[in-house]
Amino acid sequence: MFYRPEEGHGLPHNPFNAIVTPRPIGWISTRGPEGDNLAPYSFFNAVAYVPPQVMFASTGAKDSLAALQASGVFCVNIVEAAAVDAMNATSAALPRGTDEFLHAGIAKADCATIDCPRVEGAPAALECRVTEVIALKGRDNFLIVGEVTGVHLRDDCLVDGRFEVTRFSPLSRLGYRDYAVVRETFELTRPGEK
Repeated sequence: MFYRPEEGHGLPHNPFNAIVTPRPIGWISTRGPEGDNLAPYSFFNAVAYVPPQVMFASTGAKDSLAALQASGVFCVNIVEAAAVDAMNATSAALPRGTDEFLHAGIAKADCATIDCPRVEGAPAALECRVTEVIALKGRDNFLIVGEVTGVHLRDDCLVDGRFEVTRFSPLSRLGYRDYAVVRETFELTRPGEK
């Protein structure tokens, strides 16, 4: 099968989100003029090591985008399998200004380098300063880039000096309504690497 996106795919469901998988979920917390906000984004990833930078994409005029444009900061909370129901609750279309932390019964903690809440007990949280908000093609598509200014790691996820993902089983987004959990890893050495 081949198709051009502008001509349509002819399938009952758009396959695009199922092609680029698995995608990590950035559970983005913000604090803005209307209060605290928490929402999951599956168009999220790390994009640079030095300085550490992350990005996520937002569609539509969401509370997270408005808050981070006002404050210049956001926090990426990493979602573990045990938090799937809470994460899903924060994806609901709620009235503007609703605190998703309260709505989903999620405990908040303060960030150390920015004025923003984070998910207390998340396996990891990345405190970020916004470096760019880029308007993408299409209606209300935005790419947000942030520089990481602080990193929280849950102690039980550290094993022999490494952040061990099998300790918390990260949740990732597939296509359609499908998700995956990382429970097994393997190591692979590049050719010529010692």
